[in-house]
Amino acid sequence: MIAFDAARALVLAGIRLVGTEIIPLSAARGRVLAAPVLARVTQPPQDVSAMDGYALGTGTDWTVIGAAPAGQPFEGTITAGQAVRVFTGSVVPTGTDRVAAQEDVTDQRGTLTVRAGGNRNIRAAGQDFRTGDVLLRPSDILHPRSIGLAAAANYPWLTVRRRPRVAILATGDEVSLPGEPIATGGIVSSNAHAIAALVQSAGGEASILPIASDRLDDLSAVIGSVAADLLVTCGGASVGDFDLVQRALAAQAFKRAFWQVAMRPGKPLLFGYLGSMPVLGLPGNPVSSYVCAVLFMVPAIAAMLGRSTDTGRLSCRLTAAVGANDHRQDFIRAIRSGADVTALLRQDSSLLTVLAQANCLIVRPPHAPPAEAGTEVETIDLP
Repeated sequence: MIAFDAARALVLAGIRLVGTEIIPLSAARGRVLAAPVLARVTQPPQDVSAMDGYALGTGTDWTVIGAAPAGQPFEGTITAGQAVRVFTGSVVPTGTDRVAAQEDVTDQRGTLTVRAGGNRNIRAAGQDFRTGDVLLRPSDILHPRSIGLAAAANYPWLTVRRRPRVAILATGDEVSLPGEPIATGGIVSSNAHAIAALVQSAGGEASILPIASDRLDDLSAVIGSVAADLLVTCGGASVGDFDLVQRALAAQAFKRAFWQVAMRPGKPLLFGYLGSMPVLGLPGNPVSSYVCAVLFMVPAIAAMLGRSTDTGRLSCRLTAAVGANDHRQDFIRAIRSGADVTALLRQDSSLLTVLAQANCLIVRPPHAPPAEAGTEVETIDLP
């Protein structure tokens, strides 16, 4: 049995970056940049008015000599006693360094007077960014605000990481897909759909394979046909007579890196390679499967995208005592509220209701002593 930290390091050590592709801005939300975005233009390109009003020359009374709507710059030069009507975004005419807001101006038959005070009301050229500025960096996740920034920088297309392709294989004669008839003694498969949702939320592309039966030749054929960046199996990797995943993998020249991790839930976790394709064998119990996917699969997808693999541990205070731990590292389903965390009472690895209620995991190191209420513990938020 391997320690949790050592197992995680082995998984991440062999992960390779996926390739890149060029996509339009309209498809960029949630994607991961693979090339920097350098400003192609200066924003704003010239000094522009920050509001509707009047660009003023020197003096105390002004005569309006023209207008400069946005996109139609005034071609002349303002001199003493002259003003030009401007609007938000209008290029500031030559000869002035001040725009009076229209609410501060009194217009008496073309002659203006301006109340004292007020701001300059000019946005200087390059105030936001200048040509060549680094605006976005590789590994940035593109959200609506950064897409708007890229558009302003004159990018119709962006180079991003291809979504990692993750194939998900559930096994077992007793398992049926949601909506299908349930055989006597059978159960509905929840693991594959939960894992697929995790893949998508992590930036990957999930493909749920047909459920493989508990026949070695059937399972081996399905595994041998997979072409993906990562194969994730659900169940069948333990030691029962019908837990055939390891035997089916071995038939395809699988190279095992580890099997069984000193963690709870998730002890029967499997990892290795089919050729260059990493294979992560998740436990069959739904809570164990999900927790292991959060702790191993999600960081692996992040590594494929060039993102940080940090699980974002937080320090929180226990609201109630928890017991001592044994030789395994525990990940206790819990509810975090701000800096306080409460362990849920039922921790059986089959309880999906508890998993759905939880929003984090409390991390309990091996051989941790009992912890009273108020003790600081590490937590990991659940996607």
